[in-house]
Amino acid sequence: MASIAANPTLDLVGCYAWSKDKAGRDVGELAGIAPLGVKATNDVGALLALKPDVVVYNPMWIDVDELVLILEAGVNVVASASFITGHNLGEGRDRIQEACEKGGATMFGSGVSPGFAELLAIVAATGCARVDKVSIAEASDTTFYDSPDTERPCGFGMPIDDPNLAPMMSKGTAIFAEAVRLVADALGVELDEIVCEAEYAQTTEDVEMASWTIKAGCVAGVFASWQGRVGGKTVVDLNVRWRKGQTLDPDWKVEGDPWKITIEGLPMVTMQVGFLPPPDFIETAKTMEDFMGLGHIITAMPPIHAIPAVVAAAPGIATYNDLPLTLPRGIVAAG
Repeated sequence: MASIAANPTLDLVGCYAWSKDKAGRDVGELAGIAPLGVKATNDVGALLALKPDVVVYNPMWIDVDELVLILEAGVNVVASASFITGHNLGEGRDRIQEACEKGGATMFGSGVSPGFAELLAIVAATGCARVDKVSIAEASDTTFYDSPDTERPCGFGMPIDDPNLAPMMSKGTAIFAEAVRLVADALGVELDEIVCEAEYAQTTEDVEMASWTIKAGCVAGVFASWQGRVGGKTVVDLNVRWRKGQTLDPDWKVEGDPWKITIEGLPMVTMQVGFLPPPDFIETAKTMEDFMGLGHIITAMPPIHAIPAVVAAAPGIATYNDLPLTLPRGIVAAG
């Protein structure tokens, strides 16, 4: 919210209050910045009556009914988290597409972890005369990322021998299947199948975090590799390796930059992607939560930067492959 308010190319006209205690409060106050003269509200009808060009929609798990309501009202949507192509939604994707056509609106999702890693891989592949395989590997120690609502669905905290572990993890990381589709589509490849291969690690001692605890013998490490295959050969591999605590068994090492992008082909292209706090941020940050917020920024900003392209796009579900290059306008500091 603070980034939208600070961007001179954007005009914030309304904000949805996700909890009752936020309704009626100034959005600037909620974002920890100066008052903006815009009140948060939980009245969806009132927000749509403002006739915004676009809604920035960033819950971790999307609600098809909510999206249909917004899109049918003729309002474009940019989202992060659990939407890229919509293919995981089954009939829900058809409903979203129909709502776009009815309202003349566009739905765009960048994905998560962060979504633009796939865009970087696509750009890297444009330097190749031949591509054999695209891999995006994420490896992170998420001990200080305290979000049980998003991590439990990936298997964290479940007993290592729980028979429901694999189905739970596959569902919780399913957005990566949509990311695989995005990359394959950019390559012009029609996949035969998308599969998920997984590994798990348990903690030998309780891992205590700010709001929850992973008990000994339960999952504190997750590896998920979502692979798009043609003729039995993997051409796209998007994988994540997340760990918590210092008592993991096996003790996976996650060192260096979080993301490694590899384009196997002619030539091979490799890319390491990480992020660091700037000096002025280090001076003002007070808690680990402040530093973890950098990950939220790098996830939330790609759809915000896509707003002009999405507003100009034809009605329907759009991905990075359908839009012109999104540009980081309005964020260069003055002076």
